[in-house]
Amino acid sequence: MKIAILGSRGIPNRYGGFEEFAEKLSIGLINKGFEVVVYNSSEHDFLDKSYSGVKIIKKFCPESKIGSAAHFIYDFLSCIDASIRRYDIIYNLGYQSAAPGIFLFRILNSKSIWITNMDGLEWKRKKWSKPVKWLTKKMESLAVKSSSHLVSDNIGIQEYYKKNYNKDSSFIAYGSNIYSKFKNEYLKYYNIKQDNYYLIVARLEPENNISIILDGFVKSNSKFDFIVIGNHNSKYGEYLKLRYSDTKQIRFIGGVYEKEELNSIRKYSKLYFHGHTVGGTNPSLLEAMGLGCKIISHKNQFNKSVLKDFGNYFETSDDISRLILKDLNDSLVFNTLKAIEEVKKNYNWEKIVNQHIDLFEKLVSSR
Repeated sequence: MKIAILGSRGIPNRYGGFEEFAEKLSIGLINKGFEVVVYNSSEHDFLDKSYSGVKIIKKFCPESKIGSAAHFIYDFLSCIDASIRRYDIIYNLGYQSAAPGIFLFRILNSKSIWITNMDGLEWKRKKWSKPVKWLTKKMESLAVKSSSHLVSDNIGIQEYYKKNYNKDSSFIAYGSNIYSKFKNEYLKYYNIKQDNYYLIVARLEPENNISIILDGFVKSNSKFDFIVIGNHNSKYGEYLKLRYSDTKQIRFIGGVYEKEELNSIRKYSKLYFHGHTVGGTNPSLLEAMGLGCKIISHKNQFNKSVLKDFGNYFETSDDISRLILKDLNDSLVFNTLKAIEEVKKNYNWEKIVNQHIDLFEKLVSSR
């Protein structure tokens, strides 16, 4: 079986969730004997034509010159190429800029099975203007109607597409590793100490509720540091830095991309805050669970379906303040060992790869 994976910036992962997903899934499929191609952006720094046995095809993507609009070009060119090569499975990760290519080239190439992993509810992102939200919603609808089959990475996402489009989808979550290598020395660089700081790891976007979390921290009058990891060289990042400039404990340290360093900072935090609202199964939440972090998460159906009763939840800044004070009084309960077991059992990459193989073989045999 020949499988093409489109829609990420490419492998090896240099960016985020879909790139990690593409890397782990493609290598897992290769190890099971499948022929796999991953499409990479022309701006990806990996120059070889294969990675761990996975064939790499690069397509033009001028993101550094024109921003996010470049992905419409990149995804369209990737869809053209994939349709010509006649793979058994053409698997698009995300729909926002891929939908036009899926719509057109599925018609021209009906022999391939076009699967779309629908990710989160992208049109709900607060950073988008009304026209962009409208367009994203249209792209969602187009991808739903054009794809041969949908994959939802969260039960809440699966229910959304059934309710709003009467469209069935296969629930297959993201995977996550259980990490065991940590170094306390990484903390020294940032002048922090084990169990002596709070932490957020996220893209600095409004829908990730960073301001609500930090407002709650300020209200709590806690004397611990609050570390914010994520690229802050953006309009919203600059706004956040200015808003909390008078609170010296709040420190924006930028992105941390070396895995062992990032995991060590997460592992040794006093509390880990997760504010994501529009996604499905978020990779950073799974990783924090697998590290045994004490997690306080935004209360929504996506996060609750993953974290369950292993952590605590907030909706307002007052909730954050209350939870911090309860933790300071040693009256906050976390089920970190159960969270680790949940990741091991239900979110391991071997299981995720096998679920995809089962889906691919089912769709190909019924074609």
